[in-house]
Amino acid sequence: MNNPHTANRRRQSGVTLIELMIVVAIIAIISAFAYPSYQRYVIKAKRTVAQNNLLQIADRQQQFFMDNKRYTTDLTDLGFPADPHVVDDDGNPTVAGDSRAIYSLSLSNVTATTWTITAAPLNGQLTRDTYCGSLSFTHAGTKGKTGASDNCW
Repeated sequence: MNNPHTANRRRQSGVTLIELMIVVAIIAIISAFAYPSYQRYVIKAKRTVAQNNLLQIADRQQQFFMDNKRYTTDLTDLGFPADPHVVDDDGNPTVAGDSRAIYSLSLSNVTATTWTITAAPLNGQLTRDTYCGSLSFTHAGTKGKTGASDNCW
């Protein structure tokens, strides 16, 4: 004799294909919103590395001016390992050919009393951060960018 309660338990003891497809669809919808947000966060975090390096160079340039009564055209005079100063996504110095390099920082428009520092994106940051592009900072504290976005600093 078959017990009707035992038969019901056997039918309810698994996941149906429809239930599985609903779960997969929900995960796909959540991922569609989460992944672009995550990508924007990564781009912004890498941009922050460049901003911090720009300000560090500006501080060292000001100290160099106080010591020498002029600004330098060479980042090695400010204690950086190379000119241009290339950084990876952790903010550590690297070389331009490194796949982890994200920005190349260099001085331009240097006179005895003025300078501009530019952080040009490299590798993946170059192709992903098209809204801001290169970031710049001047002796007067003016912040700039080459991209169309107003939310780069």
